[in-house]
Amino acid sequence: MTFASGSFTPILTNSLVASRIWTPNWRNGFFSPFNMVHTFASTRSRLLKNKNHYKRLTLSSCSRSFSCQSTALSDINSTSHTVSSNGYVEDLIQFGAVYYALVCPKPPPTASPEQIKVYEEVTDPSILRQRTSIKGKTVREAQKTFKITRADEIVEAGTYLRVHVHPKRFPRCYDIDWKSRIIAVTDDYVVLDKPAGTSVGGTTDNIEESCATFATRALGFSAPLLTTHQIDNCTEGCVVLARSKEYCSVFHGKIREKKVKKLYLALAAAPVPIGILTHYMRPINMAPRLVSEDFVKGWLLCQLEVLECKKVPWPSSEIQRTYNLEDCGWALKDFAYECQINLLTGRTHQIRAQLAACSAPVVGDSMYMPAAIAEIVCPGSNPFGKNKKLYSNENDKSLAIDEWIAQHGKEPSVAVGLQACQISWDDGQHCYGARLPWWR
Repeated sequence: MTFASGSFTPILTNSLVASRIWTPNWRNGFFSPFNMVHTFASTRSRLLKNKNHYKRLTLSSCSRSFSCQSTALSDINSTSHTVSSNGYVEDLIQFGAVYYALVCPKPPPTASPEQIKVYEEVTDPSILRQRTSIKGKTVREAQKTFKITRADEIVEAGTYLRVHVHPKRFPRCYDIDWKSRIIAVTDDYVVLDKPAGTSVGGTTDNIEESCATFATRALGFSAPLLTTHQIDNCTEGCVVLARSKEYCSVFHGKIREKKVKKLYLALAAAPVPIGILTHYMRPINMAPRLVSEDFVKGWLLCQLEVLECKKVPWPSSEIQRTYNLEDCGWALKDFAYECQINLLTGRTHQIRAQLAACSAPVVGDSMYMPAAIAEIVCPGSNPFGKNKKLYSNENDKSLAIDEWIAQHGKEPSVAVGLQACQISWDDGQHCYGARLPWWR
């Protein structure tokens, strides 16, 4: 069963190698577990072994069956055959893109009547009572998802599977000399100079192509490094990776107690005033992050301190090509402004959103720079900016917010002019700096 709701394909399966998803054995309560490697892929793909193939995880021949559109139940067998012949889904398992739940979660509003009917059939109490694996569990507990981590993992018949068929990729991971990016190694942690265009700890559908994974391998560690904090994929600079769960908790405590200090270098497209910038961020966990100069009840405080702002040359064409810097339409490209910033609160996209709100977006920021340009061209288009309009009713304001969100672009593919140049904690007892930023 599939639900058209994003980049993954949920499948409720009795056995993917069976001719039909529903069989008499399933209805009679006799479950035959299956082996993931035989079901998903009979041969090992070389995608993770050979960097020349890192862009080939497209599942092109699987697009019909493993799509995000509704899939007929009788198509499940053809899906098994197609994936087996390509061998790609075994890589999806290693990426962490395959999940399971003992019981199918509640369908989203976009589910078709057919999907709703199937859901009601397989979650009927009379059916669930026959499943020994969920005895003693509430339906809600049985609907909790877990990651498939091995190709030989056994999954019980009747299990719900969720397969992210188009995981977010980070091909730069294969081009980096990871040993050269290691700043420090201690018994408790590793400090990494994260390259732009990479994820610190991976994503929901790709934990393989991450800084933590590649740094672990570069250092030859048997135990994986753990993420203690995040910086944006398009940002480079200092990140701390813990060598144990215990130190991961310790470092999280230091962050909560505000014992960790982070300095950034931002390459802005216009000058930024020296001093503390204060905004309030809308508490919705999705990009773009909207900020207001005025207090809004329930919004999150965002503060940063601009310590220095100096005029520097705009990055050359060669540097822009090297780092896939996106041309976002900024008119004046003779000079940029390098700002040293003390981050006082750590919100997602905070520096990028705040500088854009000051009409000084980060160079190459294809998400926030277009919106900053729109506000300059048409003052008042930002419903939370200096020139915001007064709205007669909430509906008009809601429409204006939607229009403002539409002015923003997509997340940058590789780099923006932002570097976490220094991190320190315990009053400077531990202090580490990154190499020169890419634009110098």
